Amino acid sequence: MMGTTYKGSNKMITGIVFGVLTFWLFAQAMVNVVPAIQKDLGISMGTLNIAISLTALFSGIFIVAAGGLADKVGRKKITNIGLILSIIGSLCLVLANGAALLIIGRIIQGISAACIMPSTIALMKAYFEGAERQRALSFWSIGSWGGSGVCSLLGGAIATYMGWKWIFIFSIIFAVLALWLIKDTPESKAKDSGNSKFDIGGLIIFIITMLALNIFITQGAEIGWTNWITIALVAVTIIGAIIFVKVENGKSNALIDFGLFKNAPYTGATVSNFLLNAVAGTLVVANTYVQEGRGFTSFQSGMLSIGYLIAVLGMIRVGEKILQKIGAKKPMLWGAFLTLIGVGVMGLTFLPDVAYTIVVFIGFALFGLGLGLYATPSTDTAVSNAPDDKIGAASGIYKMASSLGSAFGVAISATVYAMIADKSGVDAAATGGIITNVIFAIIALLSILFMVPNNAGKNEVK
Repeated sequence: MMGTTYKGSNKMITGIVFGVLTFWLFAQAMVNVVPAIQKDLGISMGTLNIAISLTALFSGIFIVAAGGLADKVGRKKITNIGLILSIIGSLCLVLANGAALLIIGRIIQGISAACIMPSTIALMKAYFEGAERQRALSFWSIGSWGGSGVCSLLGGAIATYMGWKWIFIFSIIFAVLALWLIKDTPESKAKDSGNSKFDIGGLIIFIITMLALNIFITQGAEIGWTNWITIALVAVTIIGAIIFVKVENGKSNALIDFGLFKNAPYTGATVSNFLLNAVAGTLVVANTYVQEGRGFTSFQSGMLSIGYLIAVLGMIRVGEKILQKIGAKKPMLWGAFLTLIGVGVMGLTFLPDVAYTIVVFIGFALFGLGLGLYATPSTDTAVSNAPDDKIGAASGIYKMASSLGSAFGVAISATVYAMIADKSGVDAAATGGIITNVIFAIIALLSILFMVPNNAGKNEVK
């Protein structure tokens, strides 16, 4: 069922990259245009923070289910469904005139990303092998990690000169192009294991647990940290997590196959991926601070991250070549370390305007260098260590780590920034927000150091 005579083409890679880019157009561009959306739609900062994190949250919640479904019903079919949902979600935002359509559109966009991410990785594994697969995954990473830089820059420019809704019109165009470019790709499915029953119970427990945690992070300050509602949300999160692990462990059709985590390289790649995506909170903190504290426009704040864009795009193929020569662990470690340094220097808010602008530009460039080095070795480590019949599900868990890491990183960073800004001003808020992300980067570095074996990825390409 995998189309043995078909070999992946550049047309297929381009279509998949465009599909992945749609996610970044609506996810990353949002962090650049917070003041513009708030002014245009007249909604509170709390509501906007929810809207920003909802896409990554819903992507994270449904991505494992979508990955498993892609294995069963077809990876191309789920990719197409994701692209159609992307068009519908973007249309909701184009037509939004208040909070309702904005939130509905963001949820649909999250489910869209959940379909696109694991099914496109699975298609890459199905139709490319060895060094060719690593090349294809490099381009996938350019669409994903590089897309975050492209969309941060483009989002600011579009919002400043055309209006923020145009971002989502471009997202629709990319989705339509992606549908056209992958139309000739054959369907790919896992061999039928006879166990096609979907784990609805596991999904419901997972959704309740993740929503409780997200509401706690994004709304805790507004509700009050000692309020009974906040305490109840914490209780639901802890109890939900315990029940989920107990119910899912050993279940044949489990939403999350915990057996995959017995593989050390896969676990190291997935955990560090979660934490380095949490560092995305830096983008919200830095972009909001330079606009609120230093008087930058959306476009100017986007320009600050042009070094990130150039570095991440330039380093992804370098990371691929290093992976092929010395394995995955070293480029993953170097990448996490550079990200840590890049994020750290952005916290120097005591510097005067010109000096701080230079420091933030350099910080973004180092951030991009780090993520570019890390991207392909990490993705390839996760993909190459997953069994063929579970590649959609394994890719789903790996990308769930990305989405939930980003959702919680952004939510935690925005909450820390807002709490400190109210009491101590935006300079202190930016420093606090950046320190939060430095902590994420340190834990990511440690997770690679202790979980990824030294020989990961070394013997794969002859």
